[in-house]
Amino acid sequence: MALCLRSLAIRVASHSRPSHSIRSAARHSQILNDCSSARLGTQRRGLRSIADLEDLTKTKDTQGKPIKTHIEEQDVIMSAPISSAPPAVPDQPDASASSGALPAASAPPSIILTLSCPDGQGIVHNVSGWLASRGLNIRDSAQYGDPVTSTFFMRVHAEAFKGANKGAGLTVDRLKEEFQRDMASELGMQFEVREDTYKPRTLIMVSKIGHCLNDLLFRVSSGTLPIAVPLIISNHNDYAPLAKAHNIPFYHLPISVKEGKTKEMQEAEILRLAEEYKIDLVVLARYMQILSPKLCDIMSGRIINIHHSFLPAFVGAKPYHQAHARGVKLIGATSHVVTRDLDEGPIIEQDVERVTHADSPADLVRIGADIEARVLARAVRWFAEHRVLLNGNKTVVL
Repeated sequence: MALCLRSLAIRVASHSRPSHSIRSAARHSQILNDCSSARLGTQRRGLRSIADLEDLTKTKDTQGKPIKTHIEEQDVIMSAPISSAPPAVPDQPDASASSGALPAASAPPSIILTLSCPDGQGIVHNVSGWLASRGLNIRDSAQYGDPVTSTFFMRVHAEAFKGANKGAGLTVDRLKEEFQRDMASELGMQFEVREDTYKPRTLIMVSKIGHCLNDLLFRVSSGTLPIAVPLIISNHNDYAPLAKAHNIPFYHLPISVKEGKTKEMQEAEILRLAEEYKIDLVVLARYMQILSPKLCDIMSGRIINIHHSFLPAFVGAKPYHQAHARGVKLIGATSHVVTRDLDEGPIIEQDVERVTHADSPADLVRIGADIEARVLARAVRWFAEHRVLLNGNKTVVL
């Protein structure tokens, strides 16, 4: 063991040369003194273990606490001859390489692909293989084959694979073109490709009941609902201050026969604004006007509505009061895609809550409003995340 201590002292001393800084020389001198003390200590009481050696070679401050001397690191670094030249700095990896992503200018986008087609064998295999050939790696995927309609539905979230260069230079438009050419044409697919960061531009329409509008705007402002709201349209002026508080343009488009403001004129302006603002989705947040078949056809599949789930039982004004008078035990809400058939479009989401005889009409209104806001928010979120696929008179939510 004395030989080990002597070897350690020699190794440290061999590097205490004039080429070192004064600070380094002083530190090595301190280490040598410590080693000498350690050697004396071992002579006095004998060395019991390797742990004793490590403890004896550690310097301590005035309070007796050990100070790290980096002997272990020095042993490794100093095993090579010391040069007065500064050590070479290794090449720094590119920031994009260190993150595992391709350079931003040439990286294929992170995308969401949705599709539907006649069901058959190998669709998942073909789609995943095609994405891999473009340098894209699947983050998550969901699919469903409807045994009744024999239609296959799929949603895939894919992004650039770490270190892959196959997809360099790809854009969403190019991916659409190549997917149409390679897959969709052959398999009869209807599909969409979107960047996963894209927020659908959403037009919200409201009348005089504002709980759904308030809820949606709060979720958007708090960053929990991935949509952009560039404008709000109403046939009343009640929520102009709310729109102003959120910095959103508000358009008051009333229908008044006396003033010559017809429904046709109003809907023509709605369509004009939808075109001007490049709207992807229209949300009827308790908008109490019936849309014309023409408007429903023009924006087919892009309008979402919310209403209480009593339909068609309690039609007309004050449905919750009607429900209370009939002693209902469940109330709820339905969000659906708007079609020509009033309140009969494909259902996206529903929810219910149990009520009792002790609940007043006002209680039912309050509980129902809360359910409506939650259900509509979920439907809008699923649409924004490209999870809602139409399946005839139904939807598939992946």
